Amino acid sequence: MEKIMEYILEQTKKLLAIDSPAGYTQKAADYLMEEYRSLGYQPVETVKGGVLVEIGGQDSQNGILLEAHTDTLGAMVCEVKSNGRLKVSPLGGLEPCNTEAENCRVITKFDGVYEGTFQLENASVHVNGEYSEKKRSFDTMEVVLDEKVSSAEETKKLGIMTGDIVAFEPRTVITEKGYIKSRFLDDKLSVGILLGFAKFLKEEHITTQRKIYQHITVYEEVGHGASGTVPEGVTEILSVDMGCVGEGLDCTEHQVSICVKDSVGPYSYSVVEDLVKAAKEHKVDFALDVYPHYGSDADAALKAGYDCRHGLIGAGVYASHGYERSHVDGVRATLDLLKAYLTGKS
Repeated sequence: MEKIMEYILEQTKKLLAIDSPAGYTQKAADYLMEEYRSLGYQPVETVKGGVLVEIGGQDSQNGILLEAHTDTLGAMVCEVKSNGRLKVSPLGGLEPCNTEAENCRVITKFDGVYEGTFQLENASVHVNGEYSEKKRSFDTMEVVLDEKVSSAEETKKLGIMTGDIVAFEPRTVITEKGYIKSRFLDDKLSVGILLGFAKFLKEEHITTQRKIYQHITVYEEVGHGASGTVPEGVTEILSVDMGCVGEGLDCTEHQVSICVKDSVGPYSYSVVEDLVKAAKEHKVDFALDVYPHYGSDADAALKAGYDCRHGLIGAGVYASHGYERSHVDGVRATLDLLKAYLTGKS
C-alpha cells in the first residue's frame, strides 16, 4: 500500500500545480483524462467539463458514485483600476484576508499569463498609518502586477480585461513528519485519493459487488458541481471531500472524518451507519462530526432531484479555505475507509 500512498501524494502535488479556479478547469480535466487512461480506464468528459469514469463492479442497479472536485477558490478581474492595478471578484468562498500578500497569476484570454501579488491598497506600513486598522475586503485590496504599468490604459494594452482569471499560488509542501500543507487541498487531495483507489482496484484485480463510478466535478466551489451527471442505476452518492478540523469538532488531520450533518442537513443515516461499521470492523481511525458551514457535491446532486442515498467523508483538513494542512495519516485513513466500505478489504 505504500506505493499507492506515494502515488496519491504524487498526483495531489501534480494537480495542485495546475491552476483550476472554478470556471477555469479544462487543463486539470485534461490531465485527469490522461491519468485515468494510463491506469487502464475509459473516462469521459462531461458537457459541463467534469471527468466521469466507471472503475468496475457488478451490480449496475445498486451503483455508487464517488465524487471529488478539482475546481478551487480563485478570483476574476472585475475592474482595471485607474492606477493600472486590478480589482477582483471572488470565485467561491475566497476570503481576502486569507490571500493577502499572496502571489498570483492573471490568466488572460488571448495574451498569456501575468504575475502579480494580492495586496491591501497602499500596502507599505511605513507609509500607511491606518494599515493595521484597515478592513480587508475585495473593495480595499488589489492585484499589483509585476509589470511596469501605472494606468488603466497601460494594463489594458497587455491584454488584461474584465473576466480574466486570477489564480493564487498553492505553496505546496510535504514535511518530513508527513504534514501536507497547501492551498486547495480542498479538494485536490481527495482527487488524489480517488485516483489511488482506482489504481488499487486495477492493480489488485478487484471486482467489487457494486458498480462504482468516480466523478471529478468542476463547479463544487460555486455550488452546482454535481447537480448533473449521475449514471443510471446509481443509488448512492458519496462525496470524498475535505474533513473539517476546528473548535467543537473531533476530527484531526490524522483521521478520516465521516460527516453526519452539514449546513444543508443530515446525511443518509444508513450510509453513515454502514461507513462507521466498516471503519470499526477494519480498525480505521475515524471521527464523526457536524459541519456548521459546509455544503457538498452530494448535497448538490440531491437538490437537483436525484433519488439517492448520500454521504460525505474526507481526510481531516485544518484552516479550510486558507493555507490548509492535512497529514498522510488522514489520507491513509480515507483510502482505508474506501477499501473497507467498498471492497471489504483492509
